[in-house]
Amino acid sequence: MSEDTQNPGKELLDRISKNSGLTIAMGVIVVLMGLLAIGSPFVAGLSVVLATGVLLIIGGAGQLVFAFKAGAGLVSILVGILSVFVGGYMLANPGAALGSLTLLLAAFFIASGVFEAVLAFQARPLKGWGWSLFSGIVSFVLGAMIWAQFPVSGVWAIGVLLGIKLLFGGWTLVMFGTVARGAAKVLAET
Repeated sequence: MSEDTQNPGKELLDRISKNSGLTIAMGVIVVLMGLLAIGSPFVAGLSVVLATGVLLIIGGAGQLVFAFKAGAGLVSILVGILSVFVGGYMLANPGAALGSLTLLLAAFFIASGVFEAVLAFQARPLKGWGWSLFSGIVSFVLGAMIWAQFPVSGVWAIGVLLGIKLLFGGWTLVMFGTVARGAAKVLAET
């Protein structure tokens, strides 16, 4: 019998060990992208708007092709036209689209904060319900702050929030890669 047949975990261990460096490197890149987004939130926000506009146009064109090829009907055609129109509007007016997304985001945070708080009070006898309440309060306050500072918040909100998400996501990758590398070394020693 070969050594790999005797130790089926060795192949997995080798993959974890090899890919932990890539995971850490990708995490560092994502952290840097997060820092760039936080450092230049308006540019990051516009990038989100422009990418969304392009994706809506591509998706709308696909919807239209489907609608005409499959004979999907008027509603499917209207959805395709709407997607292309909204995507085109976002590309033609990125500042206005960024403002609209900012207001939508503020409304989302306010509504989700209220719902999280209600759920927290419903779960009140359970241990940890306070964390859910805290999360709801933070979401509500963040949404209210974005709404109260509009239109100025349109310049920074989307980019900063994207940057924070990238920062934490990248840090998670770095930590996961580091833990995987350490686990692979420990398993190799046993």
